[in-house]
Amino acid sequence: MATKAPETPEIRGDTAGMKIKWDDSMMKSSYANVCNITSTREEVVLLFGMNQAWNRGQKEVTIQLTDRIVISPYAAKRMSMLLDNVVKEYEKRFGPLNIETAGGGAQ
Repeated sequence: MATKAPETPEIRGDTAGMKIKWDDSMMKSSYANVCNITSTREEVVLLFGMNQAWNRGQKEVTIQLTDRIVISPYAAKRMSMLLDNVVKEYEKRFGPLNIETAGGGAQ
């Protein structure tokens, strides 16, 4: 099922004034409750997966990695700014997120 992605209102640099067309014909959706990020000078690697440890007292937890996204450091910085804005808007609507007490989330 294709869904329309929102238009990006803040476009800077060489793309100013350019119309963006989002092609979601090849898009897939995944769910992850764990994310890990590593980097080199040339790329940032985002690893997504599922923590299926239902018992808190476990000595070892296996995270099943499902997706790896590789982006440039420039794209990572733009993503960081976008995520910061999304979280701020979320907290404005629904209240603060306390990640120290959250049951899942980013690792």
